[in-house]
Amino acid sequence: MAKRPISYAVLRGEVVETDLIEFGGRGGDITFLAPDPHKISDRIPLASPRLMEDMYSIPFDGILDYLAELGPRLELSRNPYMQEALEYSYDTAPSTKPIVDAFYHDLPFMFDKERIRKMVDFNIGIDHLEGWVEQQLNGCTVGIRAYGSRQLHIVAGNGPVLGALTVIRGAVTRGDMIVKVPSNDPFTTGAIARTMVDMAPDHPITKHLAVAYWRGGDEALESRIYQPHNIEKICAWGGFASVKHVTKYIQPGIELISLDPKRSASIIGKEALESPETMAEVGARIAADFAPGNQVACSSSRLVYVMCGTEDEDIEKLKQLGQATYDAMMSLPEVISTKPKRYDPDLKRQVDTLRLNDDFYTVIGGKDGEGAILISHTSDRVEFWEYLGDRTINIIPVDTLDEVLDVVDAYTQTVGVWPDNLWDTVRHKGALHGGQRFVELGYGFNGAGLVGPQDGIEPMRRIVKWIVSEKPSADKVPLWGDTAKDVKMLA
Repeated sequence: MAKRPISYAVLRGEVVETDLIEFGGRGGDITFLAPDPHKISDRIPLASPRLMEDMYSIPFDGILDYLAELGPRLELSRNPYMQEALEYSYDTAPSTKPIVDAFYHDLPFMFDKERIRKMVDFNIGIDHLEGWVEQQLNGCTVGIRAYGSRQLHIVAGNGPVLGALTVIRGAVTRGDMIVKVPSNDPFTTGAIARTMVDMAPDHPITKHLAVAYWRGGDEALESRIYQPHNIEKICAWGGFASVKHVTKYIQPGIELISLDPKRSASIIGKEALESPETMAEVGARIAADFAPGNQVACSSSRLVYVMCGTEDEDIEKLKQLGQATYDAMMSLPEVISTKPKRYDPDLKRQVDTLRLNDDFYTVIGGKDGEGAILISHTSDRVEFWEYLGDRTINIIPVDTLDEVLDVVDAYTQTVGVWPDNLWDTVRHKGALHGGQRFVELGYGFNGAGLVGPQDGIEPMRRIVKWIVSEKPSADKVPLWGDTAKDVKMLA
C-alpha cells in the first residue's frame, strides 16, 4: 500500500506524527493526514512571553549563521524531507511539475547570509535589532529598539518560497513563530522545520517555531489560540474568505498584518508599436511579467495598457504586439512557465465567448487551454478582468495616461513600465492612485525579490514591537521638587 501523505506538525523542536486525521487538499486531487489540531492546541502557542529571553542570547550574526547552515541542508539531493514534500506537492500546488521543481531547486538560495543581512538592514536596521538606538531629544536620552513578537503566520500556498520567507522573517526579528500551513502547500514548511530539528533541536530559533495544519475557520481551535496572551501579531496572506475568519479575533493586543491578493498591470508607451523589432522586444517583456509561475503570483500582470490610440490602424498594430506576446509566452522555458495545470473552465467559457465578438475583441490562443492574449479594440477592459489567470491577459489601447490611472487603485500591486521616459511620471502618479510597486517592464520576476516593502506596507517592521526608552539628562527639570514651577509641559 502506498504511503499516505502526512503534513507533519513540528512544535518547538519536536516532530509530531500521532493522532493523525484526514484532510482534503485544495482542488480535490489529494487527501493528506495531519495530527489532530485539537489534541495539540495547547502546545502550539508559547507558554509565556518570558520564554523569548533565549532569543536575545544570540547575536544577529549568530542568527545569520543558523540560517546559512540551514539553506544547504534544504537541497533536494541531500534532504529526504524536501524530496517527500516535493513529490506530494505536485498534486496540491497550483503550478505544474516543472515550475514546482524550480521553486524547490531555488529555495536554498533564499538563505544566503549576505542577502538576508542586506534585506534586514534595508527593512528594519540591524542596529535596532541589536540594541537601543539613542538620540538626545527634549532634554532626554531617547532610545528605540525593535523587539521580537509572538507571531501567527497564515501562509498562502501559491509558492513554497513563502514558507521559507516566513521562517527567515521570524528568525531575524527574534520572533516566536506559529505557522498555519495552507491546504495547497501543507508539506513544504513542515519539511523545513523537520530539517531544523535534525540540525539544531535545542537552538532557540528551532524552539520558537511551531508548524501545523488546521482548517481555517475552526472556531473551537482558533478561539483558544488567537488570544492576546498567546500572540501579538497575525500576518495573514490570502483573500477575503481566507482572512475573514481571522478578523473576529482582532482586539487590543493583537495586530492584523494583512497581505491580501493584489492585481498587477503594465503601462506601455506608443513607442512599443514603432517596428516589428520593438514589438518583439516588448512582447517578450510582457510575457516575462505575466507568465512566470503560470500567473499565480499577485505580481503577475493581468492588464496591459498601451498608449497607442484606438484608431483602426492602432488596433492592427496592437494585434501584432499581442501575437508577439503570445509567441514569447509559448517560448518560455518550462521551469518558468508551462501550459496551466487546469485551465479554469469558467474563464475559458468567457474567452471563447469573446471570439464571437470580433468587432470589439481579438483572441490570440486559448483554444487548447494554454493561455490567451485578449486584445480590446476600445479602451474598455474585458468584463471578467478580475478573474484573469492561467496565462491569460488583456491588452487594452488607450489615448492618455490618465485613462490608465483611473483604474489603478489600492488593489494594484506591481506596475511594469516601458519605456523609460514614462518612469518618473507613472511611479509618482501611480503611487498617488494606489500602486505599490513599480518595475521596468519585463523585470517583475527578475528584480530584487521580496526584500523590501510589500503591498504598500512594511511587513518586517510591522511584525516587530517598537519599544521606546527615555532617560532624562542631568539638567532636565523634574515635575517634582522645588523647581516644579519652572516646568513647561510638552504636548
